[in-house]
Order: sequence, then structure tokens, then C-alpha cells
Amino acid sequence: MASKDADPSLGYLTRKDTEVKLPRPTRVKNKTPAPIQITAEQILREARERQEAEIRPPKQKITDTTELADYRLRKRKEFEDLIRRVRWNVSVWIKYAQWEESQKDFNRARSVWERALEVDYRNHTLWLKYAEVEMKNKFINHARNVWDRAVTLLPRVDQLWYKYIHMEEMLGNVAGARQIFERWMSWMPDQQGWLSYIKFELRYNEVERARAIYERFVQCHPKVGAWIKFAKFEMKNREIVRARNVYERAVEKLADEEDAEQLFVAFAEFEERCKETERARCIYKFALDHIPKGRAEDLYRKFVAFEKQYGDKEGIEDAIVGKRRFQYEDEVRKNPLNYDAWFDYIRLEESVGSKGRIREVYERAIANVPPAEEKRYWQRYIYLWINYALYEELDAGDMERTRDVYRECLKLIPHEKFSFAKIWLLAAQFEIRQLNLKGARQILGNAIGKAPKDKIFKKYIEIELQLGNIDRCRKLYEKYLEWAPENCYAWSKYAELERSLSETERARALFELAITQPALDMPELLWKAYIDFEISEGENERTRQLYERLLDRTKHLKVWISYAKFEASAMQENNGCSDLPQDGVQEHHPEEKKGCVQRARRVFERAINYYRTSAPELKEERAMLLEEWLNMESNFAELGNISLVQSKLPKKLKKRKQIKSEDGAVAGYEEYIDYVFPEENQATNLKILEAAYKWKKQKISSDEE
Repeated sequence: MASKDADPSLGYLTRKDTEVKLPRPTRVKNKTPAPIQITAEQILREARERQEAEIRPPKQKITDTTELADYRLRKRKEFEDLIRRVRWNVSVWIKYAQWEESQKDFNRARSVWERALEVDYRNHTLWLKYAEVEMKNKFINHARNVWDRAVTLLPRVDQLWYKYIHMEEMLGNVAGARQIFERWMSWMPDQQGWLSYIKFELRYNEVERARAIYERFVQCHPKVGAWIKFAKFEMKNREIVRARNVYERAVEKLADEEDAEQLFVAFAEFEERCKETERARCIYKFALDHIPKGRAEDLYRKFVAFEKQYGDKEGIEDAIVGKRRFQYEDEVRKNPLNYDAWFDYIRLEESVGSKGRIREVYERAIANVPPAEEKRYWQRYIYLWINYALYEELDAGDMERTRDVYRECLKLIPHEKFSFAKIWLLAAQFEIRQLNLKGARQILGNAIGKAPKDKIFKKYIEIELQLGNIDRCRKLYEKYLEWAPENCYAWSKYAELERSLSETERARALFELAITQPALDMPELLWKAYIDFEISEGENERTRQLYERLLDRTKHLKVWISYAKFEASAMQENNGCSDLPQDGVQEHHPEEKKGCVQRARRVFERAINYYRTSAPELKEERAMLLEEWLNMESNFAELGNISLVQSKLPKKLKKRKQIKSEDGAVAGYEEYIDYVFPEENQATNLKILEAAYKWKKQKISSDEE
């Protein structure tokens, strides 16, 4: 019974039984070099010397015809037995036939070859060997018979035709060789077969026959290479007119082929060799206009070299421009959305100055609309339209085309998702330059309706203001504020317009309406503009009320400082007051100054009191406020009282605080400035005294005990 681990593929032995157990390598104890060293060369030489002699079968000597007949019978029997076993093995048949040939029994050899061909007549090696045997032994007619049968059965094997023709040519049978070529050409072989026929005719100086074969060749293989070979053949025979005719026929038939570039280059070089430079230039230009740019790289290079050799300055420049044009065409073909490449291409065409080409490139460029409706993809693309419109207006001078460009561009942009104020404004400014004010207003009105933007409102208002249409400006500002009621810039500019028109009440009403808006983008600018407006109007009481209303909303440091500076500046304005008589001014002037100073101080005191009671953590702002107050008191000269502020100034202390990392560990320390105000210092001293009294009381009680 076989073991469970036995493997049938190993003869039912186990893996362990089949393992090769190598002898255990012995450890080398003495690693010192041996006294006598043996080289690899010596080992190889000894191995060769000890090699045993090769065993070869003994040579058999045949002494009479009987032995020869026995030898032949035995060999034939061996071959026949071998053929019965491996009938399809061609090499056995070849060896058998060659052995019969070596015995000079050609009939038997032919019989073997014929039997072999019955087995596999498609094997052209058999035909070649068979025919070579007949040729070697000078059986010419037999060889012809074999070749004829071979090319009839296997007409697509070129080697058979070549060998057959070569044999006839070696025998001097030129007519027979020509006849074989004609039989071969009826099968329409590849180009090499036709060229071999042509070379054959040229070897015997049959130029007309060769020309006729070339005509049939280009009809059978209408390829660029075939026509070029035909033309070179005519050129070699100094038939320039015929060669030009060949090239012209080739261009008519193959101008749209993929490899037409080679044909045009060869045609141009032919004309160049014939000293026909104008013809060559025309061929190059015709080719460059008809061949796609991606397949004309070699053509451009040849054209540039030709112009450098034969052309004038203008021609050379034109060739170089053509080369650069080819490079740009290649770039935009690979990536049509590469707008930088389009800009460079357009710039090149504008430098040349051909209006038709410039417009064509612009049209091709703007046809590549960005695939996604996102503004970031359109930002480069939109400049193609802008440049196109500017070119039509400034360089081409075609105003109708310019108007069409702007119109098409505005149609293309998806205004419900995003828009470009620049395009709307450029279109409107173009109409203004054409004295078409109605058209400009229509464009800007459409812009406000479809895609309102700050730039559009500002520019439209600026245009109407320059034209003196105040009512239109007011309507536009109203539209602007309907669209963006939080825009402080719009409110300020609207009020500024009304003030410039001496409409003080309207301006004040606008400011009042603006500050009551629930949300503003920059409220501090709006309040500042309102306050500056009231100050410029000399309405000090209204200004104070505004400051008070502002302080109800925010207690920012800058508001307090600005309020105090306003009260102080009222004193300087009173210096220039000229409404009263001079005597009255001299009499009441010091009192008014004192009143201003007192009001400014009250503002500062209110601010300090707010920071001390309501926002004690804002120490830095409080310190800055006191510094401003100190500076103002010093500016009041004899009316100022610096000591009033100095008693309130804080002390600056440099302190350290811990810096903690994300995990809560202490990462280090940083220094900061802390401010200690007088009332805080006083409170600290009281705490120290209280602690001292407590300690003394405890000590007295302990002593009594």
C-alpha cells in the first residue's frame, strides 16, 4: 500500500526520498595559505589531460559491389523506416534525397523529392533545395520544370521568382527572364519586385522598357515613394521635363496623403537643383498651405533653409514666422484650452499684419469656451474677447465688427452665475467714443439688471455726473443702495453729492437713513463721514449729539479720543470767529476757551471712568487714553493742568507668564507689559497693612498664652 505522502509524479516516492543530500562541508581549521598554490589554468589543463578519448564508430571500408549494394539497401531501409515514423519531418526527406544524390542515383533522388512535395508542397524550402540539386548537376530543363511548377503553386513567395530569374539570366536567356518577370508582375508583387524588374532592364540599357515598367509600377503602388523613385529615374537620365511631369502628376493624385510632405520636399529640391528657385518657393508655399501643421515639421525646416540660401530679407522673415506659426499650431492642437499659447500666436500674427489670418486665429481662439461655468476658468479666456474687440477698433478700424464682438461676448457669459464688469464697461466706453450715448446707457442698464457690480454703478454714476445729469445720478444711487444697502461707500458718496449741490438737509437725511441700517460693511467710515459733515457745517451741538449716539453703540478707544479732540478743536475754531465785534471777542474769548477745555476733560473723565468700572481688563487702552489726555493738556498751554493727569498715570511692570502646549505641558515663558494704576496700588497697600495687623494680633495672643 502506498504511503500517504507518496507522489505519483515521482514514481510514488516521498519528497524526503528524492532529496539530494549533499555532504556536510568541513570547516577549515587552518586558514593559512598552502605552500604550493594551484592556479585555475593548471586545474583546467589537468582536466583536459585526464579526459578520456571520444568513442567514435569505426570507419567502414567497402571493397566490392556486393558490400556497396548491402550498404545502400541498409541505408535506404533506415531512411524508409524513419520516414514511416516521422512523415512530416522535412529534414528527413532532404537528407534522404541528398544521400541518393551523393550516390549519383538522380532518378531515385528525384523520386524522393517528388514524394516529399506530395507530403508538403507549400514548403518553399523543398522547392529551393530540389531546384538547386538539378542546377548543381546541370539538369537545366529539369530545373526549369521545378521552378515553373514552384512559381505556379507558390506565386507569393518572392524568393522562388528571384532564383528562377537569376538562373535564366545566368544562362543568358534574357527573353526568358523577361517573360518570367512579366508572369510575376501579373501577380502585383511588392515594390521590391517591380524595382528588381526595372534594374534588370537597366542592366541591358532598355530605358524605354524601364520607363514603361515605372508607369505600371506607380499605377500598382500609388505611393509617394514610388513616384519619387520614378522622378529620380527620369532625372538620372537627364529628362528634366519628364521628371517635372512625374512630380506634377504625383501632386495631383497624392496631395492629400499623410506622407505628402516627402513628395513636396522632393519636388522643391528637384526644382532647386534645376536652378528654378521661384518654382521651388511656390511649391513650398503651396505645401505649407495644404498640409496640416502637425505633419509639416520637416517641410518648415527645409523651407527656412531654402529662404536663408536663396531668399531676401522679407522672405527669410516670412519663413521664420512660418516656423514659429507651426510651433504655435502644434501647441494649440495639443491643448486647445492653453490660452497663453493662443495669446502668443495672436501676437505673432499681429506682428505680421495680415488681417485675414489675425481674425481667423482670434475666431479659432474664442471658439474654445471653458468647459466649466466657474469664473476662475474664464478669467484668462475673457481677455481673448477683449483683445479681439480692441484689435477691431484700434488696428482694423471696423466699428461694426467691434460692436458685434462685444455683443457676442456678453451673450456668451453666463451672467446668472458670474459676470465681468470689465466687459460691460469696455462696451459702454466704446459706444461713448462712437458718440452713441443711448447705446452706452442701454449697455450699462442691462449690466445693472443682469449682473450688478460696484464697478458698474460707480462708472455709470461717474459718466452721468460728468454729463451733469443729477436726477439720473440720484436714481442710480437709489438703485445702488437698493442692491447693496450695507455699502457705506455708496451712502457716503450719495450724501457727498447732495452736499456738493448745497442740499444740506437731503445729505443729513441720507446720513440718518444710513446709520439706521441693520448691517453695514464699514460703519466707522460712515459715522466719521457724518461727523465730518456736521463739523464742516459748523453744527457743534449736532456733532456732540452724534458722538453721544455713537458712544451708545460702541465705547471704542478711538471714539473717545476723537470726541475729546473735537471738543478741544472747538476752542481753536472760536479763535477765528468773526461774527461778533472785536471787543466782544476779546471779552468772551478766555471764557469760551475754558469751556472747551472743561468739555474735553469731561469726555476724558467719562472715558477713564468707563474703563475703570465697566472694562477693567482693557488696561492698555486706558493707558493710551491717559497719554492722549496728557498730550492734550500740554497743548492747552496755560489753560492745561498736567498734574491732573499725571496722578492717574499707571506704572509699567514687566511680567512673565507661562506658555502651555496643546497637551497642557509648560512649553516656556513669555514677557508682557502690565499696567498698575494708582487705585490698584492703594488697594494692594491696604491688603499688606491688614495682613500685618492680623499677624501682630496673633503674636500678642500667643505671647499672653
